[in-house]
Amino acid sequence: MYCPFCNAIDTKVTDSRLIRENNQVRRRRECLDCKERFTTYENAELSLPRVIKRDGRRDAFHEEKLRAGMVRALEKRPVALEQIEAALSRILHKARACGEREIPSAQIGEWVMDELHSIDQVAYVRFASVYRSFQDINEFREEISRLEQNAKTELIK
Repeated sequence: MYCPFCNAIDTKVTDSRLIRENNQVRRRRECLDCKERFTTYENAELSLPRVIKRDGRRDAFHEEKLRAGMVRALEKRPVALEQIEAALSRILHKARACGEREIPSAQIGEWVMDELHSIDQVAYVRFASVYRSFQDINEFREEISRLEQNAKTELIK
């Protein structure tokens, strides 16, 4: 690591700590030449797979688009920002952990719906209506009926 003050090559780490849910390392360093101290942050550089769109196009994975879609579905719902970020983190983890270089957008959509289903059922139906291209009110009714059936099944367990 180069010293930002004197550009010397030799620095030593005086302290290391995990931050941001153990996804980042904060290191305090000291230059061996000029004795100045500075902080660096380390992130693992993990690449996300490319996305195969419904029409067959390949596109880069855009975390911003994922976040925007979820936030739009959760608009005006009583959901904490921390819950949204945790859900996004889980989806990104699944995308990285799948081990594939390319992943269908349908898979990402299913992961989003799973997360929304556990966070807020209204947001889930909103997202599903766009994702599955509901054509009429009957499709909304069918999805809501499925939610009610799942809720009854979970109560019995």
